[in-house]
Amino acid sequence: MYNIIEKRKVWFTFSGILVLAAIVSLLTWGLRLGIDFTGGSLLEVSYQNQRPSIQQIEESLADVDLQTVKVQPSGDREYIIRFEEIDEATHQTVVSKLGEIQIEGLEENTVVENRFESVGPVIGSELKSKAIKSIIIVLLFIVFYIAYAFRKISKPVASWKYGISAIIALTHDILIITGIFAALGYFMKMEVDSLFVTALLTILGFSIHDTIVTFDRTRENLFKNQDKPFKEIVNISVNQTIVRSLNTSITTLFVLLAIYIFGGESIKNFVLALILGVIIGTYSSIFVASPLLVIWNRKK
Repeated sequence: MYNIIEKRKVWFTFSGILVLAAIVSLLTWGLRLGIDFTGGSLLEVSYQNQRPSIQQIEESLADVDLQTVKVQPSGDREYIIRFEEIDEATHQTVVSKLGEIQIEGLEENTVVENRFESVGPVIGSELKSKAIKSIIIVLLFIVFYIAYAFRKISKPVASWKYGISAIIALTHDILIITGIFAALGYFMKMEVDSLFVTALLTILGFSIHDTIVTFDRTRENLFKNQDKPFKEIVNISVNQTIVRSLNTSITTLFVLLAIYIFGGESIKNFVLALILGVIIGTYSSIFVASPLLVIWNRKK
């Protein structure tokens, strides 16, 4: 049996480094917000045979009254084009201009509009506010639920401290993931949208599920092994559930990796966030949440 709890200082130091790096990343670069939060328009098009160059796209839209145009390749023959919020007439003009681009050696190269989204700045600001509120509400409900579920446990650690330990572990997960996406936004121009918030909420659910399983085993072992020290009981519980946690996470990762590799371009950021969340959430439920219970006990 591996003594995970005894090496808690190692896990906390590693987690502290990751969280500190994430905070520095967020404060330095911040998240690169998509049009869901900032407002604007997004047009995704694909070309039948061969897509033109980015320069040709920008030149074709030069005559249209657009303040900013950002062109991003997607797949083999697709482009994702972002600009400010536009009306329907301008939207149709943009699509028409993209269809008029000529490529040498190709007589016909039909352009197809895959999707068009337009979000006003007021709606974007409201979505950002609601996203933050939803995450805070979920965290609060998790504390209340765990405190209620473990209400019959009062020794050696009070039931509400199980909830606080879980929330610290979840905050650890969210900070690291948002920090990674802040860095990706700076270096790879990766934007976060409403799907990213969905991914964060999904990660919270996955991570807390894993944590509660370990806590529940700790609760069972507290009644079965009342003669053993609390630290030893927690370590036994973690070792009893670690294989199950790893098996669940690995099988989930297989599915997510398949979706990331073979899925559409529009959901790749969402799936990447889930992949990172599964890895970090599994780590925190084993190496952060349970050792925190021992810290609570020692402080008491």
